[in-house]
Amino acid sequence: MNRLNINRKATHALTLDTNKFRQKSKRAQEEMVGFVIIIVIVSVILLVLLGFLLKSPEKSAVENYEVESFIQSVLQYTSQCENSLEFLSIQDLIAACDEKETCLNGEDSCEMLNETIKNLVEKAWDVNEQSAVKGYKFRVMVEDEERLLFEEGNETSSYKGGWEDFPKRGNTYTVSLNVYY
Repeated sequence: MNRLNINRKATHALTLDTNKFRQKSKRAQEEMVGFVIIIVIVSVILLVLLGFLLKSPEKSAVENYEVESFIQSVLQYTSQCENSLEFLSIQDLIAACDEKETCLNGEDSCEMLNETIKNLVEKAWDVNEQSAVKGYKFRVMVEDEERLLFEEGNETSSYKGGWEDFPKRGNTYTVSLNVYY
């Protein structure tokens, strides 16, 4: 009986050890499943965040500050028209054209103005099928009266624009540019 009692105790201890092992095994499996679920959730969140970061907002083809900077640069550009003292900037050439002056080399200031501005605008704003720029309209106005107009391409409902006013020789001049995309 002693032996039988010892065998029962051993069997009972073995059963308890097996049950403890099964419980530990189940607990380990549950922890692994929980860990996998956490990894999947974190991965999905990271993918969503990465998608938002990589999807940059559409940048328009042209920004207003680019148009305004171009106008300011054009006005300061030195032309080939020379008066008795210096070569005229486009700003001075606009006023000279308005007063029907001629350049020192005998060329008409308005022809020089047209040629210079046309070259600058065409080089800066390439209008063609593959370009983001679909057209432009460049104007010079004196006291709200249009004196010079360059346009190319198509006028669309999407555009960026800018203007610059400046006084010269008692008049107010306005140079404006709309770039259509």
